[in-house]
Amino acid sequence: MAERQRRQWRTATGVAGLMVCACATGCSGGAAAEDARAAADPVEALHRAAGRLVDAGSAQARTSMEMATGGTRVTIRGEGVYDFSRQLGRLKVLLPQDPAGSREHRSITELLAPGALFMKNRGAGVPADKWVRVDTATLSDGNLVTGGATDPFAAAELLRGTRTATYVGETEVAGTAVRHYRGTADLADAAQEASEGNQKALAAAAKGFARATVPFDVYLDEQGRIRKIRHRFSFVNFVGGQQQNTVAVASTTLLYDFGAPVHVELPATGDIYAGKIAEE
Repeated sequence: MAERQRRQWRTATGVAGLMVCACATGCSGGAAAEDARAAADPVEALHRAAGRLVDAGSAQARTSMEMATGGTRVTIRGEGVYDFSRQLGRLKVLLPQDPAGSREHRSITELLAPGALFMKNRGAGVPADKWVRVDTATLSDGNLVTGGATDPFAAAELLRGTRTATYVGETEVAGTAVRHYRGTADLADAAQEASEGNQKALAAAAKGFARATVPFDVYLDEQGRIRKIRHRFSFVNFVGGQQQNTVAVASTTLLYDFGAPVHVELPATGDIYAGKIAEE
């Protein structure tokens, strides 16, 4: 009798163990096990995300930047391609109408390169066939905001400064299964860990923003590549050297079609405008 009860107990515990294994991890690793690892150490997963983009080589990108200040909200949209291995990209950024609606939407072509932003159709007295070059290390936001679109690789490298993060769960972005994380990155930490091309720009942003910490939501695919990332920046607007107000900015970058061909040729010196740029 006692022996039969022991056999029944061993059978029951074996079945229970199999059920727990099947429900929790499938007993074979796979997606569920990877999901558990991602949930266990989200900060480490986010620190690796920029490197996963370099491994992917390139991608097409869509950007959106929403700015809100003094009850006014505007949205700037962009679309283009980016080569993560060379840190070169091209975006066409569509500016919004002015508040009175008197100006038609105008697009600016932007070339993104390590330490530099090139803009064509900048307006304000710049000849139509000339480019404007901006040293991103001289910008108080490190070109996270100035160009109307956050450089996709700079957006990714911000995650190298992740201090705290939580794993929200699985969802989809444009039909692709992704893991959603939410956290906060420190700009100074990101600058220290960033690639050489982004170090000075991110260091400038750490000093120029109203807060050196940046909240974010990011969505990684099963290869650990960023499919979507949304940062929330805050900076102080100065006019004539006087503080005016704080501007809240939400910048979103969507990446897709990894491995897409990218052909970016930076302007020759003679094609860069050297005159004074008027205020618009």
